[in-house]
Amino acid sequence: MNTIDRHSKKIKEGFIGQKMIVLPPDVVKKVVKNMLIQRLYLTAIGYYPHASFHDRERKQGSNQYIFLYCTEGKGNIEIAGKNVEMVPNTYFIIPKNTAHHYKSSADAPWSIYWVHFIGEHADALYQRYLEKQQNFIPYDERKINAFNEVFNLLESSFDIHTLEILNIRLFDFISSFIYQKDLDPAVNDNDVASNSIGFMKEHLNSSFAIDDFARQQKLSVSHYSRLFYQKAGSSPVRYFNQLKIQRSCQMLYFTNRSIKEICLELGFTDPYYFSRLFKKLMGISPAKYKSQHKTN
Repeated sequence: MNTIDRHSKKIKEGFIGQKMIVLPPDVVKKVVKNMLIQRLYLTAIGYYPHASFHDRERKQGSNQYIFLYCTEGKGNIEIAGKNVEMVPNTYFIIPKNTAHHYKSSADAPWSIYWVHFIGEHADALYQRYLEKQQNFIPYDERKINAFNEVFNLLESSFDIHTLEILNIRLFDFISSFIYQKDLDPAVNDNDVASNSIGFMKEHLNSSFAIDDFARQQKLSVSHYSRLFYQKAGSSPVRYFNQLKIQRSCQMLYFTNRSIKEICLELGFTDPYYFSRLFKKLMGISPAKYKSQHKTN
């Protein structure tokens, strides 16, 4: 398994405080046979602080994905005819089998955390990364702690149970970058969908059309609808109705209110429309849902 192309090095490694682990081939073979982690696992991991003259070029690319996270200094990545600048709090995933060249700045050497990883789920995770198109990540000490946890586990043992734990942690670590905006939407004040969903949750007792939601976000209906769908995977009105039905399920389960009372509280003036919508989303009528859960 060619985890790191040593012939591509421009200089010898030698950064004060650096750390790196490359999995031996026999350990990789154990991982590949393990049903729990074979679909996403690391083959190498490391941290290069203030990495002066750090320079890598792989004209044939790597057969694994390469995750790079810059916390200090700067550098750049040349890939697919583009130049990507890396500054503090940015990350990048280099796709497998793609020629690339990355290097640290001579004036302000970067400090980077890096991981080589591969597997079927790695392919799927990389596709999510492309869809998100968000390489800036607000600094969060928990991410550094998560990286160190993976590294320390690998440093302590190559036994199969440790490998299972650290690769499960690895999936969570990389996902925390890719899904940052979803996990913490408050970090982006311009997140139209998250703002709109917050508005919806505060007004579940009201009745709104898509024009109302777009107006609340100060956008045209077409622009608002496109941004909302990209984030939520649903139209705004459908999403709003799903929130209402979720709330109605809680009320049916935890209270003794009648279906008519629940309708009025959630802004439905027509109980028959509410029942049809409830059955469409939940698969059964609200009356049957209430009966089943009360019986249980």
